[in-house]
Amino acid sequence: MFIQTEATPNPATLKFIPGRPVLEGGTLDLRAPEEAASSPLALRLFQIEGISGVFYGSDFIAVTKDDGEWQHLKPAILGIIMEHFVSGQPVVEQADGDEGLSDEDFDEADGEIVDTIKDLLETRVRPAVAQDGGDIAFQGYRDGIVFLHMRGACAGCPSSTMTLKHGIENLLRHFVPEITEVRPV
Repeated sequence: MFIQTEATPNPATLKFIPGRPVLEGGTLDLRAPEEAASSPLALRLFQIEGISGVFYGSDFIAVTKDDGEWQHLKPAILGIIMEHFVSGQPVVEQADGDEGLSDEDFDEADGEIVDTIKDLLETRVRPAVAQDGGDIAFQGYRDGIVFLHMRGACAGCPSSTMTLKHGIENLLRHFVPEITEVRPV
């Protein structure tokens, strides 16, 4: 088994690509060992000193560190990922997916605008963000303001504000003139 690694725009996050499906149907962002109870792989990764986050995409695992150097952490992470996939264990024992993010906040009268926003996020934004080891999910829309939840490598990334303000906000405003601002939650 060969696992590719890729840098992300967030220097604290590294993307690991095992060459096989990781999580089908959504993403999962785990920011503490307590959140990882349903994932044997994440539990083992959190045992590495300095690891502060594990994010699963459809075909990648983004690991975030709060301490240590990648040159020291990377071999241990690669070993755990390889052992996990060779063992045949599931990545997540019960797929909860985007738990806690289903409470979208928007006025039903804005349903058409929200559908357009979600379609743009799904077709134009999320694929690009996934390339960088992260994900962005719609959280709400009120009074012209779009609220987005940034996960994986995007959470805490130094360039995330620029991505939101200059990339995503400009894209959404181009297609939906009612949008005045995009904010992270």
